[in-house]
Amino acid sequence: MSIYGKVRTLYTGKVKTCGNPEAERKMDQPWETGAFKEQTDEPVFLSEEGLAGDECADKKNHGGPEKALFAYSLAHYDDWQRELGNPDITAGGNGENISVMHMDETSVCIGDIYELGEAVVQVSQPRRPCWKPARRHRDVDLAKKIEDSGRTGWYFRVLKEGNIKAGDTFQLVERPCPDWTIARMNEVLYHNRDNIGLMENLRDGKYTPPSWKKALDKLLTGEEVDDSKRLYGPNI
Repeated sequence: MSIYGKVRTLYTGKVKTCGNPEAERKMDQPWETGAFKEQTDEPVFLSEEGLAGDECADKKNHGGPEKALFAYSLAHYDDWQRELGNPDITAGGNGENISVMHMDETSVCIGDIYELGEAVVQVSQPRRPCWKPARRHRDVDLAKKIEDSGRTGWYFRVLKEGNIKAGDTFQLVERPCPDWTIARMNEVLYHNRDNIGLMENLRDGKYTPPSWKKALDKLLTGEEVDDSKRLYGPNI
């Protein structure tokens, strides 16, 4: 088995309420999030539902077996700091569970299976960013910027439960879809909407998540897909 990456940092956290109840500006009003996670150097048990002690505020759109573990590349933060002019957006700033080294959207494929510590995980879907990182980092367009950049991160489902920790490596067990990197999936859904063949191939893929199939179906039938609620939510 080949080593494809490494967990640089592991994060867990509880849901907290932020904001000012008396604020008039939407970006300053109260909101709930589990994204302010704390770094831990101790092993943490990874179940089919996620990391022990970790919480999710929006259980409808985040968390659960198909989004048990959220990974984000450490290398992306240099780009975000430069592009946003914000030195405070650092590892953990996207609410990820694991900050990973030596792997990103261009090297990870949908359906990949990895041994990770005592666990076995499978890439389940790219992350579709929502309005909460924008609220956190005071940039109303940040979710759209994340989407447009392709630096979205991705989720794992858990095939075998067990402890994981910082320093664990991703050892590739199986790669059933070598042609469909996370980067290519993002490119087809967000930027190649005139390429009908690619959109159909992605929609019909065995490992393409249902929400993506639904969006692609709409686009292929000419229906408009409005992502403004996800991208901007109550921020505007």
